[in-house]
Amino acid sequence: MPQLPLVDDIYQTTPETISWLSRTFPSLVFYARWIANVYRSSAQAKRSQYGDQEWVDSSLEVLRSLERVGVQIEVRGLRHLQQLDSPCVIVGNHMSALETAILPGLVQPLQRVTFVVKSSLLDYPFFKHVMRSRDPIAVSQTDPRRDLKSMLEGGLKRLEQGISIVIFPQGQRTTTFDPTDFNKIGIKLAKRAGVPIIPLALQTDAWGIGSIISDFGKIDPTKKVYFTFGEPIEVTGRGTDQHEAILQFIAQNLKSWGN
Repeated sequence: MPQLPLVDDIYQTTPETISWLSRTFPSLVFYARWIANVYRSSAQAKRSQYGDQEWVDSSLEVLRSLERVGVQIEVRGLRHLQQLDSPCVIVGNHMSALETAILPGLVQPLQRVTFVVKSSLLDYPFFKHVMRSRDPIAVSQTDPRRDLKSMLEGGLKRLEQGISIVIFPQGQRTTTFDPTDFNKIGIKLAKRAGVPIIPLALQTDAWGIGSIISDFGKIDPTKKVYFTFGEPIEVTGRGTDQHEAILQFIAQNLKSWGN
């Protein structure tokens, strides 16, 4: 399965010449490629031909499409996933549609993975076929008690099958990081399953949040994209110290990126 070319566990976008059209209309050029990617992936999924390799390929194609309109991307810490001998719970902040699109290409070559997603994504035109094929854990975001049960039961089942889980405890996408909005569901799931947590800090506001359709925001190549995976964290006791460590990891990385 293809992986990003790393140098000392770091991926950096290789500088390239950006066409006039991409420099002038980055959103238009990117979304044209992205829609074609989603349509092709959806057709494969409808034919039950969208497996792990296809997911990685389409995810990395999104990454390349962003780079081709001038977005710079930096990824660090993938070795922490590669060195694990068990599945894990990846817990990170949630900023845009970009992380949902790109994380499969980063994680899946190293760890089988799926996501906790809002249930509306399973009915999203075209994309629903792709998302359903990846066996995600769907939550309503309107019934907290039911959502907690779905995440714990569904997460435990997948972790027992060797599938890692990506969770965004903030729920909603936001460009600001407020620790009080960051729940402990990742801690609870990891403790129940007896697996480590991998903290994830990201800055992905180069793909903006749209005012009409949230997934279709402005693509801003002046904003660099960052992903940093931290060292595995074992949950002990009530998990209070581990939760605080995750919050500090995310806040410190965001600060270092100027957020």
